[in-house]
Amino acid sequence: MPIPEDVTGEEIDKDVRQELQSLPKTLAEDVAKNLVMVARLIDEDPEGAYGYSRVALRLASRVAAVREAAGFAAYANQKYSEALAEFRAARRMTGTTELWPLMADCERGLGRPEKALDMAGAPEVQKLDKAGQVEMRLVAAGARRDMGQLDAAIVTLQSSELASQAVQPWTARLRYAYADALLAADRADEAREWFAKAVEADRDGSTDASDRLAEMDGVEFTDALDAREESDTRDEPDADVETGSGPSADETGAEDVHTGLDPDNGDADKDETDADKG
Repeated sequence: MPIPEDVTGEEIDKDVRQELQSLPKTLAEDVAKNLVMVARLIDEDPEGAYGYSRVALRLASRVAAVREAAGFAAYANQKYSEALAEFRAARRMTGTTELWPLMADCERGLGRPEKALDMAGAPEVQKLDKAGQVEMRLVAAGARRDMGQLDAAIVTLQSSELASQAVQPWTARLRYAYADALLAADRADEAREWFAKAVEADRDGSTDASDRLAEMDGVEFTDALDAREESDTRDEPDADVETGSGPSADETGAEDVHTGLDPDNGDADKDETDADKG
């Protein structure tokens, strides 16, 4: 797959660069460039990221960072069986547990929420840092919802991290998941309160909490471009009026005009590590 000229491979994390030192220099550079492309595309073009991850995997399958990147790319494309295999391989190579919540969420994606719950109670969870433990809590709550256990999902999310006024990287997602579970349980007033709290903590727009809150409040947003186009359409003379001056769509090419805007969706699934996917 083509690599843009501005990608040098030096953009990767220093720890990953150190891992690649076990490879011949030219090979290491090629792998690094493909890993950069995975990171660059995984949010906006997951299929493209997956393609680059497969190239990196073909070049250096014995490098843990490559297996991990391949796992993330597969996960982003909802290829949960493949992602789980790659995460397991990376874990065997490194001996770390940081991928444990993602592995559990893959079990959810494969329709095995009970397995995800088993993993949530495993000793490995105690070895996770705070962010990892919160992520595991989100996955466990999602598994409860998969099983139709809404009340249990709500209780699972109730924690010191949820109650804390401090804003951490995981705060918005945790509050969002709690609000979403409350709404699913027909506790709308409480859900609105927690969506509002999620908005307060969501400094980088990682959730659509503001949209959910507006929806609950009955607020409708009108796309300014769509409104202007509608207004222009109303102002146009009727081409069917017998004035002899109205050009057809074929003559003007009007039917080929596009706004260039994508009305867009974010799990996943999979918030599935989102509220419904983890």
